[in-house]
Amino acid sequence: MNALLWLLLVGAFMLWGAAMAVVVVLQRRSPAATIAWLLVLALLPLAGWLIYRLIGPLRLERRKARRRVTRKLVEEATGALWEIEHSAPTHHREQLARVAIAAGEAPPLRADSIDLFTEGQVKYGALAEAIEAAKHHVHLEYYIWENDQIGRRLRDQLATRARAGVEVRVIIDGTGSLHARGQFFRPLRDAGAMVAWFNPVSLFHIRRRRADFRSHRKIMVCDGRVGFLGGINVADTETAEFSGDQAWRDTHVRFEGSAVRVLQRVFAEDWFYAADAELPSTEAYFPVPTTTGGEIVQIVASGPDFDAFAIHKVFFAAINLAESRLWLTTPYFVPDDAILSALVSAAMRGVDVRVIAPARSDSRLVDLAARSYFPDMLAAGARIYEYQPRFVHAKTFVIDDDIAIIGTANLDNRSFRLDFEVAAVIYGTTMNARLDAVFQADLAHCREICRSTEPQPFWPRLGQAGARLFSPLL
Repeated sequence: MNALLWLLLVGAFMLWGAAMAVVVVLQRRSPAATIAWLLVLALLPLAGWLIYRLIGPLRLERRKARRRVTRKLVEEATGALWEIEHSAPTHHREQLARVAIAAGEAPPLRADSIDLFTEGQVKYGALAEAIEAAKHHVHLEYYIWENDQIGRRLRDQLATRARAGVEVRVIIDGTGSLHARGQFFRPLRDAGAMVAWFNPVSLFHIRRRRADFRSHRKIMVCDGRVGFLGGINVADTETAEFSGDQAWRDTHVRFEGSAVRVLQRVFAEDWFYAADAELPSTEAYFPVPTTTGGEIVQIVASGPDFDAFAIHKVFFAAINLAESRLWLTTPYFVPDDAILSALVSAAMRGVDVRVIAPARSDSRLVDLAARSYFPDMLAAGARIYEYQPRFVHAKTFVIDDDIAIIGTANLDNRSFRLDFEVAAVIYGTTMNARLDAVFQADLAHCREICRSTEPQPFWPRLGQAGARLFSPLL
């Protein structure tokens, strides 16, 4: 009897293991990642299953389904614009636009005006003006919202506008804004504003599937007509008055026009997921566009509920389509094999490839991993600079003379595949020239990394190689 029971238990365990293996294989990961998970499940069956449950599945199926529903709600508001305002950029611009459309469902639309911010204090001033001018609604979604002077000031202004009858909706990431937990947002709720946490850190939210899926977006939409996006969070560290190792140098944009409607769609999808509430596809939220000119903008959203990993594909295409120059700024330079190969190939074919990364970020592990990629880049002819005064947190591309990209996505696997991100691809010479000037101004505060002919000492090389092993998780 005992032997029979033992055989039944072993059989059940093997069936369960086989079922888990099928689930892992069907996730369509890289072969190396699939094998790694199979080994974890084989060596640590119970603990491995718990770990996989928390950080294993690649997509949020529940959110994916809701995203389809939300897209139907706003289809009338954005779909009709494709034929009216789709401007066909020529040559490499058209090819990049097609990638963004196919991978990210990002229609090229006009923006009446685009303002660029490279200092948090200036951006917060523009944010406050837009909030004060809002008549119907203000929608914000932020990864980091600190309980500090900037965070409290923005919270209190939103509460004032909510009491004045403006609809205020706020999405806060459950991990990035841990310092604002507890009663911090109570004044907002008491004023009638709606606040939702994105994947809050709680055992009661295990149904969200993966605990490490985060909303890394920093966006605001006012009345469906004014939009903000970029790298600047809500924190004192983003201001020029803040100094020292914790001070950040960042980039953000403000724009008006038809492109704002796509940013509103991004917020609507996240609100549907985080708050279990729909955002009506009415003219109040998606107003009829009055755009007559301006540069063409594509708002590309990406996340683990997108099969295409849109921002990764857009970055990859932009690098491969660059003809004369590719200048990029990123706080975390931990490219995957595809992006690294594209960058190296671009440099080899004569494109002026330059990278600005921080001399010191907020993660020592990331810094070590980043430096492990420098030799390949330098050997190909790329130029790499480390920004010295502050932690450069900007995420920008300057491509040739007529394409600029500004967004929330870093050059790492987390932004490409695990986090919810958004980026603006801007076609035209105006924003390209502005980012050119910013990039060159930043170079004055950088130290260029030169290719060494001497072998690197053993211990630094070991540290960088070890950190690189963790690059898929960084």
